[in-house]
Amino acid sequence: MKKFWAILSLAVLFACVQEKPMREQFRPAYHFTPPSGWMNDPNGMFFYAGEYHLFYQHYPDTTVWGPMHWGHAVSEDMLHWEHLPIALYPDSLGYIFSGSAVVDSNNTSGFGSKENPPIVAVFTYHNMDGEKAGRIDFQTQGIAYSLDKGRTWTKYDQNPVLLNPGIKDFRDPKVSWNEVAKQWVMTLAVKDHIEFYGSPDLKQWTKLSEFGLTLGAHGGVWECPDLFPLQDAEGKTHWVLLVSINPGGPQGGSATQYFVGDFDGKNFTSQDSVTRWIDYGADNYAGVTWSDVPAQDGRRLFMGWMSNWQYAQVVPTKSWRSAMTLPRELSLWQSPNGLILHSKPIRKIVDLFGDGGCFKEPSTFEGSAMIFFDVPEEQVIAFSLSNAKGEKVIISLQNGVFSVDRTQSGITDFHNAFPAVHGVPMGNIKVNSVGIYVDASSLEIFINGGEIVMTELVFPSEPYTTGTLEKPATKFCISLIPPMVSAKP
Repeated sequence: MKKFWAILSLAVLFACVQEKPMREQFRPAYHFTPPSGWMNDPNGMFFYAGEYHLFYQHYPDTTVWGPMHWGHAVSEDMLHWEHLPIALYPDSLGYIFSGSAVVDSNNTSGFGSKENPPIVAVFTYHNMDGEKAGRIDFQTQGIAYSLDKGRTWTKYDQNPVLLNPGIKDFRDPKVSWNEVAKQWVMTLAVKDHIEFYGSPDLKQWTKLSEFGLTLGAHGGVWECPDLFPLQDAEGKTHWVLLVSINPGGPQGGSATQYFVGDFDGKNFTSQDSVTRWIDYGADNYAGVTWSDVPAQDGRRLFMGWMSNWQYAQVVPTKSWRSAMTLPRELSLWQSPNGLILHSKPIRKIVDLFGDGGCFKEPSTFEGSAMIFFDVPEEQVIAFSLSNAKGEKVIISLQNGVFSVDRTQSGITDFHNAFPAVHGVPMGNIKVNSVGIYVDASSLEIFINGGEIVMTELVFPSEPYTTGTLEKPATKFCISLIPPMVSAKP
């Protein structure tokens, strides 16, 4: 069969913040990053008064993990972010670990009023002195509230609101209002399973049930859960439970699994015992969804931390470490293997790139890129991104395995787990299309519009400038974005 080559230029933008003429090496153009310092899990994401709020695990003093704060940023479109002052600082009860935030519209907590409802953050206190002393009850749950649209926060003077029963890993509360039970439900990661708690007021909590001791992946500690309803294509409501795990992911290190089933306000029941992953790449962890998105919007919006605990603290960035994934819309689709979770970039990102046209001949351009191509019937592809130094990442489909090879992708010697080939057996899934979002130091790959997703970090010593697709394709599209600012420092 005659080979088809399409060559394109992918000079990645380093369009920086407005005050600087150049973007730092590896700093993404259209992904969220902290202005400086360390970042990991997304926290407390909610929508209120036209703004998407993003909090995140943050240590402002260095680029490695340390005493955890909640960093804070807001956006009207989840693309252009404004950094705000740190929201929550460590105190005598401990570091501020991961958690969630909700708009208490009926003022059940009593912190605000019906006219000015409080926003309540629920988070884990991690007491380092207790951990160092050898205790196992050093993680408890606390709350804080805001009465000014999330700009300033007051910690509850009777924290913690949920004491530790004697379990080392007892953390990451995700809270939502359950209309059936007429109470708040907390989904909490407890060592190797999930526990559900209920509360009428976000202050007093009672244990409801447990899930997961004999289901799912158990190669590491369970973390950062999320529980939410989602309709399938026929309009039937199901419940989705996200659970991150470290280690034990499909590519080693950290990853996020999910379960689809039912929740009656007290107990979660999974549809089956199959272990499923929200992302089969190496670099999507601790992702959760936004709360309080208006019902008329109808979307379930997700964002994850774009890294892996195997090497997160040693990646070759300088003044900052870590980025978030693209914001994604989640949906349920029926498959021969049961209901599965689809994940695709929000429409705003697609609109950002515009219509770049479809090319069957070599094409040269500049800019961060969205690349799309169809996959031929014979289910074989070979696509590479490379630069003038010969550094390259290879994306391929062969013998029923879709893989990303970053062994020659650029700077890889900072950790022995990084230069690897990550593969996903397709099983009975026919690959029809591949979409790749390229930014300075990341690739997000959406197979069949989000049926399978792979997120991968890459650190080329200079930007990739050439994309090569070997094998025929009926459609090959390249779209660009203009220079933009992802966040103001």
